[in-house]
Amino acid sequence: MDKVEVTRSSVGLVDLEALPRLESSYGHKKDEENEVGSTITFDPAIQRSLLRKCDWFILPPLTFMYLCNALDKGNVANAKTDGWDKDIGLTGDQYYLLVMIFYVPFCLFGTPISIFVKKFSAARVLPLMMIGFWALSLEPSSTFTCSHDAEIFAIRWFLGIFESAMLPGVVYYLSTFYKRGELASRVGLFYAAAAIAGAFSGLIAFGVFQIHNPHHHSWQYLFWIEGSGTITFALFAFFWLPKTSDTWWILTEEEKALARRRILEDSSSEINEKFNFREAFKPFENPLYWVWAMISLSLGVPLASVNNFLPQIVASLGYSTVKTNLFTVAPNIVGTVALLVLTFSSDYFRERSIHVAIPLAVSLSGFVVLGCIDPIAHRGVAYFACFLLTAGASAPSVLVATWYNNNTPQESRRAVVTAVMVALANASGLISTNVFRAQDEPKYVPALATSAAFGGLCLILVAGTGFWMRWENRRRDKLQGVVLTARDIPTETLSQGPLNPSFRFMY
Repeated sequence: MDKVEVTRSSVGLVDLEALPRLESSYGHKKDEENEVGSTITFDPAIQRSLLRKCDWFILPPLTFMYLCNALDKGNVANAKTDGWDKDIGLTGDQYYLLVMIFYVPFCLFGTPISIFVKKFSAARVLPLMMIGFWALSLEPSSTFTCSHDAEIFAIRWFLGIFESAMLPGVVYYLSTFYKRGELASRVGLFYAAAAIAGAFSGLIAFGVFQIHNPHHHSWQYLFWIEGSGTITFALFAFFWLPKTSDTWWILTEEEKALARRRILEDSSSEINEKFNFREAFKPFENPLYWVWAMISLSLGVPLASVNNFLPQIVASLGYSTVKTNLFTVAPNIVGTVALLVLTFSSDYFRERSIHVAIPLAVSLSGFVVLGCIDPIAHRGVAYFACFLLTAGASAPSVLVATWYNNNTPQESRRAVVTAVMVALANASGLISTNVFRAQDEPKYVPALATSAAFGGLCLILVAGTGFWMRWENRRRDKLQGVVLTARDIPTETLSQGPLNPSFRFMY
């Protein structure tokens, strides 16, 4: 059967009669077209070199940035186990209100800052945001001398603003360097920093709380140590991270050409697309994106519960302050391993929905177990349930973010969609922080039940969406008399997104 060659000059709606003759491994062919139509042969060694440079020179700085983000965001949970809330004069539900206040600007400002990320590049905007949250994260170490509670609440408010665009900005940024079948594993590696932060935070807190100084509280050293290197690294990242592959000095000309070709084949419909405000919000005319919005909102509740209150959940087992922080380490490590296994598997099989459903079911079972037993009487079972929580908490967030990115080939739309969805997931933190109440200590049964309910809702929505996408792809195949997957259609032909009859969902 004859092969059909699709060139840059023929971009548009793909001829449906010609589609069955396209190579299913499109994107792995050696002969490609450059912008003037001449053929370039890309050696597989060049692609391996390109991926190595992205993996070693882009991912590690981003991962360390997010590690700093996660440490600065979550250190109050560890500090609370050393009496930080009492030392600064918080009473009753004020600590939980403090956690909640962080999420308000964290949700509201993610989208507008992400628009700046699209216009001015994540490589410049995110390090500047990092400098801001570093400065603010050091302030709680001195607020115990303040006579007004308002100062610490204001600090947490502005900390939420500076941290709001970190995750959506990085996910969008990575989607401009990696193909759709490579994105989940890379976001997983990056996001693993949050889980590692949980483990490191517990270890650091365990060590720091051994410091006894009559002039300073132990939790002050925690803030100082966790915030000490952030500003230096922010300045490094500002000058190190490339704006685009075209301007990255470390790439050869052949690698730049290949980088551009890869993204046009399996990520974006247009590279460095000019931002159009009205066009960027068009995906929300499609009901599918509202379903993804509900998925994002519902998965965020169990995620926020684990991220913000795991030390308190472990403390409910009746351990001392030192042991509580130490015993948060192992569950966080297991959560990191589960995250990496699921994201790499998802990329390998180019499948999202089943890989999202599995960890949702695991974390759901953990919440149910914890809510149904006496944690003091059944410490072993309760501690095992903590492993279930962490094993299933992080992966759904990464895979859902990858899922809607994979199905949004326009860059401006992808930047806005990612920001809105992450903001909704973050908004779930408001729900989580309001159900973890002081009067429910130490078991937090209403909070565990609420987290389980939202996890169950998310599981149903994910399973339904995955089933519908498979059905819709088969319907399009039958209507057009072809058998195609998302891999078979170059994304540069899909500027209309799902409205293009050639579009196939990556489910």
